[in-house]
Amino acid sequence: MANIRDLKKDINYVLGDIIEAVYIIEESNKSTGSKEGSEIIDKAILTFDDLITKVNKRDVENRKAHLKTVRQELEKEASTLIEKLNKLG
Repeated sequence: MANIRDLKKDINYVLGDIIEAVYIIEESNKSTGSKEGSEIIDKAILTFDDLITKVNKRDVENRKAHLKTVRQELEKEASTLIEKLNKLG
């Protein structure tokens, strides 16, 4: 079960770091509370909720393949959010 715990930590750290980066960029640009920054944060929170729900889902046929899919989805969503973050800065 260490794999599940590690995946949950990865989800938390990756999306948490993206949210923190939004705050840092906004503060350095003196644009606190920008619409674009809020959209990135909202999307990160929704992604977090969605991925954690998928990790906790137990009634899947192949748990290992399911968790691998969740990890791939995390990578894809994080990449998309980072692209938006780069445009913010």
